[in-house]
Amino acid sequence: MAETATQVDYGLESAITVRQMFSRCGWTLAFALVIFFINRAEYPGPAARLLIVLGLIAAAFAGAGVLMLRASRVDRFQIRDRMLDALGLNGEERVLDVGCGTGLMSIAAAKRLKSGRVTAVDFSGEADKAKENAKLDGVAEKVRVDSCDNPKFVYPDNHFDVAVSALALRASGDSEVRDQLLRETLRVLKPGGRLAIFDTVYVSDYAETLRSAGAQSVEISPMIWYGVMPARMVTARK
Repeated sequence: MAETATQVDYGLESAITVRQMFSRCGWTLAFALVIFFINRAEYPGPAARLLIVLGLIAAAFAGAGVLMLRASRVDRFQIRDRMLDALGLNGEERVLDVGCGTGLMSIAAAKRLKSGRVTAVDFSGEADKAKENAKLDGVAEKVRVDSCDNPKFVYPDNHFDVAVSALALRASGDSEVRDQLLRETLRVLKPGGRLAIFDTVYVSDYAETLRSAGAQSVEISPMIWYGVMPARMVTARK
């Protein structure tokens, strides 16, 4: 699904790390060139070999940065749409987005709904940005964004038809916090409600927690590369 509102900015995943990759590339290459020009006259062979080695290291940093940029600008949109396609929304659902960030998943889900609504839970401090993006993309009336500073949801039992989470639980806290968020997510799902989680780490732990909490049909997808990180998706039903 192509983005139609060019004003919407979902930001970069791990923006600091991306900048670090390109910065390390630049400094490594600069250092390589300085060493080469200082030593090429007296030690041409070793200087050239060192330049090649350091150049390859710089290229590796640049490659990692490019892959991470692609993950933010291309991959996560494709993964988002893959998750929503698999859920087969009919437009009437109540959808819960656990860890909405700037609203990438929430807004895309809202666009697929008719009478349904999305409740987006933010624990990254980006609730205002998610609300702004929903307004810019014309779905503000379908998206409710709630800030959450603890893993206990205020929503009643058996309230949502679908729950999703993408690249959010890994940063929500320690294993106890992640487990409680998963149990809370399962609690607020209706019987038969569907759940899909995409992440780069802890996915096996998510699956185990869901099984122990009584989820049905818990499945883990094959590995998917997300930038430089292997990732997987876990799906389940209540």
